[in-house]
Amino acid sequence: MTRYLPYGDMEKLLSLSKRRGFVFQSSEVYGGLSSTWDYGPLGVELKRNVKEAWWKSVVVSREDVVGLDAAILMQRQVWEASGHLENFSDPLVECKNCHIRLREDQMQTEICPMEPSKNPEECSGELTDPMNFNLMFKTFQGPVEETASEIFLRPETAQGIFVNFNNVLNSSRKKLPFGIAQIGKSFRNEITPGNFTFRTREFEQMEIEFFVTPGDDDEWLQSWLKERYDWYLKYGIREDNLRIRKHDDSELAHYAKETYDIEYRFPWGWGELEGIANRTDFDLKQHAQTSGTDISYFDEATKSRFVPYVIEPSGGVDRATLAFWLDAYDEEPDGDSSRTVLKFHRLLAPVTVAILPLSKNEKLAPLTKGILDRLKFKFKCQYDDSQSIGRRYRRQDEIGTPFCVTIDFDSLEDDKVTIRERDSMHQSRIPISDLVSVLEDKLEHNW
Repeated sequence: MTRYLPYGDMEKLLSLSKRRGFVFQSSEVYGGLSSTWDYGPLGVELKRNVKEAWWKSVVVSREDVVGLDAAILMQRQVWEASGHLENFSDPLVECKNCHIRLREDQMQTEICPMEPSKNPEECSGELTDPMNFNLMFKTFQGPVEETASEIFLRPETAQGIFVNFNNVLNSSRKKLPFGIAQIGKSFRNEITPGNFTFRTREFEQMEIEFFVTPGDDDEWLQSWLKERYDWYLKYGIREDNLRIRKHDDSELAHYAKETYDIEYRFPWGWGELEGIANRTDFDLKQHAQTSGTDISYFDEATKSRFVPYVIEPSGGVDRATLAFWLDAYDEEPDGDSSRTVLKFHRLLAPVTVAILPLSKNEKLAPLTKGILDRLKFKFKCQYDDSQSIGRRYRRQDEIGTPFCVTIDFDSLEDDKVTIRERDSMHQSRIPISDLVSVLEDKLEHNW
């Protein structure tokens, strides 16, 4: 009977994370910086694989989407036009006693640091009136810190796409409908970040702005919603841990006609993985008006000029990585004990093949090195010759490696090695000359 990570329990994953090198607390030697995280050797590979799988799905495999990498720093007028300077804020209250600052809508769920048995509304401290707190990080460009040089770290990647609409349209010669995709860092000065890498002040987005003819927008919204939902299933998320939630009218952003969230059942409850929104023509019109530049599309077929509507699938890299990681976590009975295994999809696994010589005996070294050299340009490999072979198998199970290749003393005589499969623990002996083709076949067809 398979046991998955218990609902509400993150301790096992956090322990494994640091022990095996997935995610570390940022600036840990100085006591850490709240809600900032560093991806370790395995975590960076997992995150990179998630981004690569997304890029292949929405750009490489499609003819109607191209890529972009816009700058993080942008003109102040960009954020004036988008409404971020005026609207991108949360109502904030402060306790005059303990000086804790909280979002007004979280007063019932937070704990008073001075009186832990109470929430901030119930404690003895007096609360200030709500004040709007802008979530953008502010910095200065140039040698003088003055208003004229004030700029912001972008709170989303979307605006870099909108202001480049004409550039991409003219250089790529795309026809509607077409999209622009981007992966990049964004920054939000969240008042209450938390839940590990789920909500942080520095995060990475995977975002598409898909431009369509007005009137076709509803159909394209549903099309992208299905495609993005199916992507999470394809790469291993169990369907009972996914759901689609439509935004109520009261939740809709000022630019949105309709929005859906794809949500994952995290150990602390349901949380957003990705939003798919119909942004209408709001952004392009705002930038056209503010900049004085014509940002529109001319349809050769109808001889008409109009401002396209925009369908936006926008997901978090860190949230997707965390969801794939959580969903892969598995504990299985193994004799009198149990084994922990991460059942990653083979395209997401940080390590694809582990090379394991049975011992450190020098006689095995030349053959082992030759096999490693043969595989490392085809697969992401890890070499490990420390401790018993059983312990090494368990280590590879814990980091989610689909296949282990064991070289023993018989390999010197029969030119064969043993392949061990992660999920079934089945072992088979194959000729070294067939190793690459057998692994490619298993990775291609066994998922």
